Amino acid sequence: MIPLTKEEILFPDLSFGGKNPFFLIAGPCVIESPQLLEKTAEFLTRIKKNLNIGIVFKSSFDKANRSNVSSFRGPGLKEGLQLLKEIRDKYHFPIITDVHHPEEAEVSGEVCDMLQIPAFLCRQTDLITAASRTKKWVNVKKGQFVAPLDALQIVEKFQKSGSEKIMICERGYTFGYNNLVVDMRSIELLRKAGVKVVIDITHSTQLPGGGDQTGGQREMSFPVGRAAVAVGVEGIFMEIHPEPQKAKSDATTQLPYDEAEILIHDLYKIDRLVKE
Repeated sequence: MIPLTKEEILFPDLSFGGKNPFFLIAGPCVIESPQLLEKTAEFLTRIKKNLNIGIVFKSSFDKANRSNVSSFRGPGLKEGLQLLKEIRDKYHFPIITDVHHPEEAEVSGEVCDMLQIPAFLCRQTDLITAASRTKKWVNVKKGQFVAPLDALQIVEKFQKSGSEKIMICERGYTFGYNNLVVDMRSIELLRKAGVKVVIDITHSTQLPGGGDQTGGQREMSFPVGRAAVAVGVEGIFMEIHPEPQKAKSDATTQLPYDEAEILIHDLYKIDRLVKE
């Protein structure tokens, strides 16, 4: 088995890597309303009380890569960041959101505790360097078109811009038309190279394209998550929603709260067996 990556501090009260439990990045895909953020934060507060894991609250102020031009995108940068800040102030969760342009990285870095770079933008040098300069931890979604060791070039770009606070997020590979497949060897290869790895267990179940919106198989989040934790991944990413079928984005892959809670507890048990 690949040796555990070294322990590091993600936030003052949260260490990760080494024998620490995985940390969780979770929340609704896009900011639909203040009420949705509140409801999700209340659910995650319960999870945090029951399990010894760190949780980072996630939602996007803009979904800039929707399949359909008419699809809901979110409230935008200014309003979205304010809503996320209110969640952090009230519920004391660190917050993370997607950034799409260097200017968004700079502004979001002043508010958010972590930044995330979407998969389709993972090779955009200006965005990578701008995120690095914020000195915040950055979760870079590895594109569906990027092989594991090719992702090391993303890490190098980031590091040469002045920061070591980068994680690579696995979210599946393009497999023919309208399908993704998760190769668990990717996690081992990246961790062997010293990279912190997060697994996105909901986007990994997408069935991309195939019409005016992306499909998915949310039930596959369970085997994907279990396998990734058994490998020893540092972080878990999942999108959750009280009523996924009514979600304005990723309706076929977001997990309802009850299923998410069951899965998180299962993953914690496996994580403790592997790392302890």
